[in-house]
Amino acid sequence: MKDILTLRLYTRVARLGSFSAVARENGLAQSQVSRMIAELEAGLGTRLLSRTTRAVVPTEAGQEYLVRIEPILAALEDAENSIRETGELRGLLRIGMPSTMGIRVVMPRLSGFAERHPQLQIDLLLDDSWQDMVREAVDVGIRVGNLPEGSGTAKLIGQMRRMIVAAPAYLAKYGTPQVPGALGAHRIVGGPASTQSSSWRFEKDGETVVVDVRAHVSTNDTAGALAAAAGGLGITSTTSWACRFELERGALVQIFPDWETAALPVHAYYPMGRATRIAARAFVDFLSADLVRDPPA
Repeated sequence: MKDILTLRLYTRVARLGSFSAVARENGLAQSQVSRMIAELEAGLGTRLLSRTTRAVVPTEAGQEYLVRIEPILAALEDAENSIRETGELRGLLRIGMPSTMGIRVVMPRLSGFAERHPQLQIDLLLDDSWQDMVREAVDVGIRVGNLPEGSGTAKLIGQMRRMIVAAPAYLAKYGTPQVPGALGAHRIVGGPASTQSSSWRFEKDGETVVVDVRAHVSTNDTAGALAAAAGGLGITSTTSWACRFELERGALVQIFPDWETAALPVHAYYPMGRATRIAARAFVDFLSADLVRDPPA
């Protein structure tokens, strides 16, 4: 059991880059964690972590060891969870998702799942870019939009309504476009929800309009695109849940409310396919059920 604990401590230090943080997580002294990992390195005959006054990062050998050992520890946790009669999950669950969705949609709903499984350690990786989920040991990713081709499996858990928004100050200065075709005369802010295609599609009363757009300002972060639009840099396409706070405060207003825009699918993506962990499936079941009961605006 000491060996398993040492391996778990090593994986956490390698991921968090901090002996002190891992020590606090496990109720240990920092010196204990450091000594146990040093003993692991001595037993392997190689240095796993590069230690400086500013950072703790895996060496090349340490990164390779990390990638190989995490699936083994995850399988052990799954074996324990599968026979636990209470149904309570334990271990570590790593979830990857876009930053804005995590902050505005998932985190406010997470307490029910966490209370149901108080011994489960939840690690949220917030990033609008597509992570290397296998390399990052992500158990499940929540993604908005079309998924890239890959070896994992995915489950559709909802859809997000898209809308076109801009700041009142921008519209006061440049005018409010009355029809989608007028977008060509305006500045466009591109973000993760709007740069997947160079054209925006609108429908109304059976009429379909496709408008080619070119971003004048672009970012890979949804919050950044909203901040740019709220700052008067242009018009952006985003999801209704992402801009809800800005709409409520009046920082942004919706354009073309009578036109329908294509909804964006929300998927749970399992990078390990059939080997998906029990905790990941339980989380997705919880989240998808909650989205059905209380869909985002």
